[in-house]
Amino acid sequence: MYRPNFHFTPKKGWMNDPNGMFYADGYYHLFYQYYPEKSVWGPMHWGHAISKDLIKWEEQPIALYPDKDKYIFSGSAVVDRYNTSGLATGKKAPIVAIYTLHDMTKEKEGKIDVEQQDIAYSNNNGFTWQKFEEGNPVVKNPGIRDFRDPKVTWDETHKQWIMVLAAQDRAQFYTSENLKKWEYLSEFGKNIGAHGGVWECPYFFQIKVEGTNETKWVLIQNLNPGGANGGSGTQYFIGDFDGKTFTLDINFAKRVEAEKAVWLDYGKDNYAGVTWNNIPSADGRRLFIGWMSNWDYAQQVPTNAWRSSTTIAREIQLIKKGENYSLVSNPVKEINKYVSKTIKGKSVKGKGKISIPEAGKIDLTQAIVSFNLKNLKQDTYNFTLANAVGESLTFGINNSDHYLFVDRSKSGKNDFSEKFASTITKAALEGNQKEGVFKIILDKTSIEIFYNNGEKVITEIFFSNQPFTSLSVSSNEGIELSNLVINQLNIN
Repeated sequence: MYRPNFHFTPKKGWMNDPNGMFYADGYYHLFYQYYPEKSVWGPMHWGHAISKDLIKWEEQPIALYPDKDKYIFSGSAVVDRYNTSGLATGKKAPIVAIYTLHDMTKEKEGKIDVEQQDIAYSNNNGFTWQKFEEGNPVVKNPGIRDFRDPKVTWDETHKQWIMVLAAQDRAQFYTSENLKKWEYLSEFGKNIGAHGGVWECPYFFQIKVEGTNETKWVLIQNLNPGGANGGSGTQYFIGDFDGKTFTLDINFAKRVEAEKAVWLDYGKDNYAGVTWNNIPSADGRRLFIGWMSNWDYAQQVPTNAWRSSTTIAREIQLIKKGENYSLVSNPVKEINKYVSKTIKGKSVKGKGKISIPEAGKIDLTQAIVSFNLKNLKQDTYNFTLANAVGESLTFGINNSDHYLFVDRSKSGKNDFSEKFASTITKAALEGNQKEGVFKIILDKTSIEIFYNNGEKVITEIFFSNQPFTSLSVSSNEGIELSNLVINQLNIN
C-alpha cells in the first residue's frame, strides 16, 4: 500500500544508509545497509542495486554478508583506476570497498573497541566481492566506541587516498597510497556545528564553484539525534584541505557560528547521503542520494515486508554569492525523460483559498510540480495536497516569520510514533521573500521540495490512506502564482 512508485526500495527486508556508490561501464551502483530477514534493523549486510540512469533501479543479489556476529556497517567504494591496491586479477580496475566491521560479541561483552575498518574488493565491477582477510583491519580501533563509516576519495592535488570517518563527535582524516595501509592525519569538528548526537556517515570531496575554476573541499557530516527538525540530520562544512588538515572557510565559519549548523536538507527524511565515485569527467556532476527516513521512527513506519526508501538522486553544486559559499541540490536531469504528460496551468491571482484545477488532471502519486510565487507579502502561503477521506499535507512559506514549512500532522497514518508529526518542519529563510521558485517531486508516500533552485530543500515521507488528488493554495493578503507546470511521471 505504501510502497513508492519510483523511489528505490528493497523487495523485502530492512534498508538504511546508502553505501559504496560508484559508476562503472554504464551502470550506477548503489549499495546499502540491509537486513533481508526482517523489516527492522538486524545483522547488517550490504544490499546492491544498479541503474543506467539513476531513476529506475534493479535490485541485485546481496553483495557483502556478515560473519557470525561481525556486522558489515556503512562505508564506501572506489574504482582503483591505477591498481594502487595491487588487488586486480586482470586488466580491469578493481573496485575496493572500505567499511566498518562491527563486532557484536565484543559489544555484548561490554568492550569499547567494537568497530574497525576493513576492505573487500571486486574484479567484476562490484557484482561479487572478496574480503581482504589477510590484511584486515586496515584501520584498527584506537580505543573509542563510535569509530565508523569510512568514506574514501582520491585527492588529486596531493596524490593520495583520503579517508574520513566518524569518531564519536568529530571527523578523522587518514591517508593511504594503496588503500591497504592507512596513517592518521588530523581531526575536525570539536565544538563546531551541530553536536546534538553522535556524528555519523561523513563524506569529503573537492568541488568547483559554479561558473569558476575555484575549488573548495566539502565535508558532509550526518548526526543522530540533533537534526535540523529533530532526530537524524545532515549538516555540511565548506573549507580548504592542505593534504593533512581541513580548515573552514572564514566566511563559512561565521555562518556556522551564527546559524549553529548549516543543513543540506531541512526535512526529517534525508539521512546518511553520499555521492557517487568515478563519475566520468565528461559528465562532471556531483551526484548524491540519501536514506529517506529518520532514526526517530524508521523502525515503526507502517510498512510490513520492507522498510525504507532512498531519496531521488540529486546533483549537488557549490555556489558563491559575494564571499559566501553554499551547496545547492536539485533532482537529476534524468528524471525528465520519464515525463509522459505535461499540463501548463494558468496564472493564479486572488485571496483566500484557491483550487489549482490542473492538479486534478495528473496522478499526483508520481509527478513533478513547479511554480513561481510573485510579490510575496508578509503573510503565510499554504499549499495543501488533499484526498477524498479528508487527509492533507500542507507546505509553503511563512513570510512573516521567514521560513519554509511542511505540516504532515493530517497526512494520514501517523500514530506509530509521537515524533513523526508532532512538530511542523521548518527551514529558515533570510528575511522577507519577494519571490519564491518551487520544484516539488511527489511520490505515493513522499514529497521533496526544492526552493529557489535548490538553495533550501525539505524531504518528508507520509502515509496517506488514499492518494492525494487535489492541490490548493491559500493566503490572506493575496496570491500571485505563475509558471505552473505539472509533469506526469511514468517510471514503473
